Amino acid sequence: MERDQPTSTHALIQWGHCSILYNVNRVQTVSREWFEPRFWALRGLIRRHFEGRGQALAVETPVGPVVLRCFQRGGWIARLVADRYLYLGQARSRAFREFVLLQALFKQGLPVPEPLLALCERSGLTYRAALITHEIAGAQTLADLAAELQREDWAELRASLDSFFAAGVRHPDLNAKNILRDRSGRWYLIDFDRARQGTSPADPRPMLRRLKRSLCSLGLPADASALGAE
Repeated sequence: MERDQPTSTHALIQWGHCSILYNVNRVQTVSREWFEPRFWALRGLIRRHFEGRGQALAVETPVGPVVLRCFQRGGWIARLVADRYLYLGQARSRAFREFVLLQALFKQGLPVPEPLLALCERSGLTYRAALITHEIAGAQTLADLAAELQREDWAELRASLDSFFAAGVRHPDLNAKNILRDRSGRWYLIDFDRARQGTSPADPRPMLRRLKRSLCSLGLPADASALGAE
């Protein structure tokens, strides 16, 4: 096992072809088994299975309640290669990139789940990936809440989204299931796979149009004037 020196708030551990990036402020013990759903299932610590692409679980762990997401492909290619991606270096793996972006956004005070650990496990020319983040307590998705929201709720959501746009965040899959609200009413964004942060404010229109299409596809209302996608 090789342990690299921490860089600001994260560090790297390597076991052969298995690399784990972890949050040094939140995690003291790093275990490869934490990325295996079976490890938690055998101990009866899985509380919930989330819908959507990939395998996402709410789990009780020694560092508190977390969400474990195992990256899986979508579309036709998933029939051939369910959870493997072309290896171009661990820094470019999907889990590592999302971990680093989430950590940067979290440090900027943006409402995202705090990243805890990321896995890149290489096998030949491919790798598999997984990510563990803190669970947002009592959170519900916009898809679950949209039918009950008032105009002021939509305005608060737009203000929260604006904070991301102003910070240069480009989220490629802004949809009703990737937006959460916690018990206190604060809005969060999740699932930053393939997202990026630029040095200038992001154009919100393509992302807001995608969000509206998502709501329409679910048969849910959206306050168009409050979201302001046009």
